[in-house]
Amino acid sequence: MTTSRSSALAVSPPPAAPPAAAALMDAAERLFIERGVERVGLAEIAAAAGLPPRTAREHYATREQLLQAMQDRFVSDYCAHLDAAMARCPPGDWGARLRTFVRTGVDGYLDHVALHDVVFHDQRSHDRHAWQENPVIERLVELLEGGIAARVWVAPDPRLTAVIFFTALHSAVDRVIASGEPADRQRLSQTLIGYFERSVQWWTRF
Repeated sequence: MTTSRSSALAVSPPPAAPPAAAALMDAAERLFIERGVERVGLAEIAAAAGLPPRTAREHYATREQLLQAMQDRFVSDYCAHLDAAMARCPPGDWGARLRTFVRTGVDGYLDHVALHDVVFHDQRSHDRHAWQENPVIERLVELLEGGIAARVWVAPDPRLTAVIFFTALHSAVDRVIASGEPADRQRLSQTLIGYFERSVQWWTRF
């Protein structure tokens, strides 16, 4: 899951979309997954949402603007699940929060692969802007800094470490998807958790 300036969310979630806009995104989600982004126009999306074409244009002047809104909603929902899961961890248990982040992040990606690939269909994994304003990375930075402040972990550059962790999680899930084999989520999560935990403990040796 990458984001660019145009798609990046602030750490705070955006306002809820008006009902008509949400209906258009829901309809677009179904049609884009079924037929592909390039084969569906705004008029078809409006019809599938039970709305006149002009209503669609009032909210989204182009298909690209609609995709942008869908991308923002995807990232916002993904982050909301991360936040809710970590909030259930015992206060001050930074290890539990990190493990929960990984498991929830893996599940959130694997549960919505088709939608992810639709809303990020024109993104490239090497888009440099994706690392500058990324709400998932911001949550990782906050998590790492909390553990560092509590003297649970040590890392000289929490933001760079967060980028590395995010890239590792994303790439590991992509590898599973590309393999076409059933995902062993527990093994995948445990492998990532072990890598992450060793990374923030390694520096204590110096």
